[in-house]
Amino acid sequence: MPDIVRRASHLVVLTMLIAAWSLSARQSSQGWPDTLLSRTQALAELQTLNAQLLSHPSATLTLEQWCGAHHLAPEAKIVAQRVHGADKPLPDGARALLGIGPDEQVRYRRVALSCGDVVLSDADNWYVPSRLTPEMNRQLDTSDVPFGKVVQPLHFRRQTLAADLLWSPLPAGWDSGTPLPPASQQSLTIPDHVLQHRAVLYTGDNQPFSLVIESYTRQVLARP
Repeated sequence: MPDIVRRASHLVVLTMLIAAWSLSARQSSQGWPDTLLSRTQALAELQTLNAQLLSHPSATLTLEQWCGAHHLAPEAKIVAQRVHGADKPLPDGARALLGIGPDEQVRYRRVALSCGDVVLSDADNWYVPSRLTPEMNRQLDTSDVPFGKVVQPLHFRRQTLAADLLWSPLPAGWDSGTPLPPASQQSLTIPDHVLQHRAVLYTGDNQPFSLVIESYTRQVLARP
């Protein structure tokens, strides 16, 4: 084969490789590719995070570990960004869950938990200030320190009331014969929130002091 033809053929191959790499890079930058492997990986990540949240009392510390393990930010540190606005009313049955009467004061705090500039969770928190120390109440009123870190001295435990996947990359019954979606050239369409937990926190003396509803964002899914 003449050199000029050989060089031309090499150039064509190189051009094709660059084009394929560019397409792959664009797909990666857009998020999770719509393939069976990617869908399976996303579901595995969601189930792993769900299991870790269920097995640890502090969602803040769990997210911090998750952020570090998945390299979601340069520093694995969770910061609570206060979301100001009208207080949400207590959910039905919350006073019974917290073991308080109709006149007991309850405070509301809404935060976005971020690791670096990545928002991982939106949390609604109703807590009983009389069951916290004055210093804890001061921090909750005046700072952005995450709730779980503020109340850590209480040696609290967590009772999960509900843990719901808000999105599944695979259809129900996928493991028992339900047809799987075909792959496409697009990225997966993932909603803003993918997982939600509802839980009551108890002091070391087994006294309930907080009801939390945590909605985890799609940013918890590390890119493949």
